[in-house]
Amino acid sequence: MTLFATLRAPRELLFGAGQRHALGGIAARLGRRALIVTDQRLAGDDDFRALVRQIEAAGLAVRIDGSTLPDVPVASAEASAAAARAFAPDLVIGVGGGSCLDMAKCVALLITHGGRPQDYYGEHAVPGPVMPLIVLPTTAGTGSEVTPVAVLSDAERSLKVGISSPHLVPAVSICDPELTLSCPPALTAIAGADALTHAIEAFTAIRRDPVPGLAQQRVFVGKNALSDHFALRAIALLWQGLEAACRNGADRAAREKVMLGATLAGLAFGVAGTAAAHAIQYPVGALTHTAHGLGVACLMPYVMAWNAPVIAGELAEIADAAGLEGADEVIPALAALFARIGIPATLRDLGLEEERIGWVAEQSCGIARLIQNNPRPLDAAEMRALVAAAYHGDRASLT
Repeated sequence: MTLFATLRAPRELLFGAGQRHALGGIAARLGRRALIVTDQRLAGDDDFRALVRQIEAAGLAVRIDGSTLPDVPVASAEASAAAARAFAPDLVIGVGGGSCLDMAKCVALLITHGGRPQDYYGEHAVPGPVMPLIVLPTTAGTGSEVTPVAVLSDAERSLKVGISSPHLVPAVSICDPELTLSCPPALTAIAGADALTHAIEAFTAIRRDPVPGLAQQRVFVGKNALSDHFALRAIALLWQGLEAACRNGADRAAREKVMLGATLAGLAFGVAGTAAAHAIQYPVGALTHTAHGLGVACLMPYVMAWNAPVIAGELAEIADAAGLEGADEVIPALAALFARIGIPATLRDLGLEEERIGWVAEQSCGIARLIQNNPRPLDAAEMRALVAAAYHGDRASLT
């Protein structure tokens, strides 16, 4: 195997309890007029107000946009960018969960380059750098704080869509586990399961021939030496910390492990990409209106069962990272972990109607960038069988 690696990451990444207090000084180095993007709930939070005071004390003018909605509807991103132009920000700061960070990315993009979000769908469509972007996640899951992706929901397409470009990687990410202490158990579980799925799909993604220019042709190049390194460490941290963080949100050590695991998973899939579990979740989420993390985690054991014949080596390494005795234990142990933290076991439990299995399979096959990243190919019939197995809870039919 030819050793190949690539990495896309923030210019500066701060991790640790209390690191949010560095925000004022960092912001003062990057701009003078800060647009802070968050949601309505966080806008009134004491920690958030303290961050705003810190930025103002550093001498910056501040405008707060608390309009972020779940899954970032395209129209809301357009409206926020339009409303911010009169303020003329030279810096965007995103504070909140994955939707807030994706909203901040999209608003920074639209203010910098104009147009509409639809102009930038897909990979490498952003023409150049966006204005400086600082992000502070308050949940541990999406990895958006380090990834080149902004995910939005497009009502015209009835599906989530992505803008993927290295120019969307934030300039600075501040990951402070103390900001996750108030995250409720259900959201901790959903976000953490999403992160674990990111790490597993990145680690088991297809390995492409590393021809020169691969990383310029594709945002997501498949598994490589650096993504493997981050993914395995993320799996270890999340396996150690996720259940404990769900059981006791005040467990600071568990919170630290989960947040670091989520960030490392973001560094992994930000170059390697995700695969079939994410492809299937997009239409499932559109039909069931359930959280993204619930869907990908529900699907992950079934996708791994399908991929098992071609990922034996990876399963053995995941077993070592998770402290399991052998590769055969990985999939049932993952399913059991997810069950203990409240992840639905089947697509039926998630609310999918049986008659929509065919539609979900058809739509999933159409998300080529993710299906092409899956280590074991899936044709239309195989995809339908996979979705049906995930609906009926029948992993054995996939082995």
